[in-house]
Amino acid sequence: MRIYDTLRKHFITLVKENHFENQDIIVRVKALTAQEAIGNPEDRDYPLILGREKMMQAEFKNTYGQAYTDMYGNYSGNLSKIVEMELVNNFRRAIFISSLNAVMRYLGSIDKTMHCKDEDPKECSTKLVEYVAQKHGHPKIAMVGLQPRIVESLAKNFQIKVTDMDKANIGVDKYGVIIQSPEKTKEHMDWCDIAIVTGSTIVNETITDFMLDKPVIFYGVTISGTAKILGLENFCYCAK
Repeated sequence: MRIYDTLRKHFITLVKENHFENQDIIVRVKALTAQEAIGNPEDRDYPLILGREKMMQAEFKNTYGQAYTDMYGNYSGNLSKIVEMELVNNFRRAIFISSLNAVMRYLGSIDKTMHCKDEDPKECSTKLVEYVAQKHGHPKIAMVGLQPRIVESLAKNFQIKVTDMDKANIGVDKYGVIIQSPEKTKEHMDWCDIAIVTGSTIVNETITDFMLDKPVIFYGVTISGTAKILGLENFCYCAK
């Protein structure tokens, strides 16, 4: 996929320009526990807490980058190997993307690479409603990826349709919105005025489905570095 070629070229350039290739730099990547990733929010319906997906965190020179994925584990490897890694599955893409985020954060080109915690997701969802209203008025919204607080806040203020890949969520009523399967995604994209899409699409290799001729807002820390490189709109108000 060309997007990954672009990201890899950018990553290689960063490594070379900063002479990281001449250093034996080990990047350590681990899957965070729910508490490490999101703290202890009052609401317990987040995917990170329910355990079906996890946040991968890369450590580079005491700086951290994260990526959300359904295929996770621990990894430790030389930076030069990560840059050249074959991105054949979600696990490897999560390693690559979290490491890219960590390196870009270390170099100061991005500043939000760690998931918000505790009650921050509630504040983030409120700020997203304000952001959408200020930029787009009262649009019809197609949301990809069930983030409970965002769905809850958007549903109170806009017409919204939601798809999610987790079979446990499909057909379930969330705050007056019936969660649909990914098979409905194209139909929702045609219907909406704007799309709000999880940044984890850069890990699960579906991001090109959302390169649309209408506004698309990617949410979450996973896509932080990618958004900077590709010029995508990224909203993650409370990220650290």
